[in-house]
Amino acid sequence: MTSIERTAYPRFKRLITAHELHLFFSPNHNELEWAADATDCDEHLLALLLMLKSYRRMGCFPALEDVPEMVVDFVRRAVELPEGTLPAYRAERTAKHHRGLVRKQAGVTYDQAKARGTVEQSIRKEAAAKNRPADLINIALEKVVEAGLELPGFWLRRVQ
Repeated sequence: MTSIERTAYPRFKRLITAHELHLFFSPNHNELEWAADATDCDEHLLALLLMLKSYRRMGCFPALEDVPEMVVDFVRRAVELPEGTLPAYRAERTAKHHRGLVRKQAGVTYDQAKARGTVEQSIRKEAAAKNRPADLINIALEKVVEAGLELPGFWLRRVQ
């Protein structure tokens, strides 16, 4: 089975440079205003901004606990939230609502059945010419992004 490390599937790097933090995770004024209008507390504001910036960087939503501490700290300081503010949701309903807001902001569609269908179709098509699972996964990821769909969770299943 192919590991995620051998594919282009988005994930956080172990080390993120200061340049990358500023380039990919600095909320601009419009993003901050948008997030502030959609939230009612500092924890939700930080969580929503992290979801937005992570989604724009990776094309999928990482679990908040998977966002590196250095990214959380960077965004917290960038929007001048109190030290110790942690991104958190008290209810899954709020997190789901925020994912919908981010999708709308990013102009993507959440249709996991269609995304998985796109993955399966592209892998079946390319399997005649390529046999390395990582190559097939990378091609499938490109096709899903091209279709304006949110990437499905990383999974492998033998296509028969």
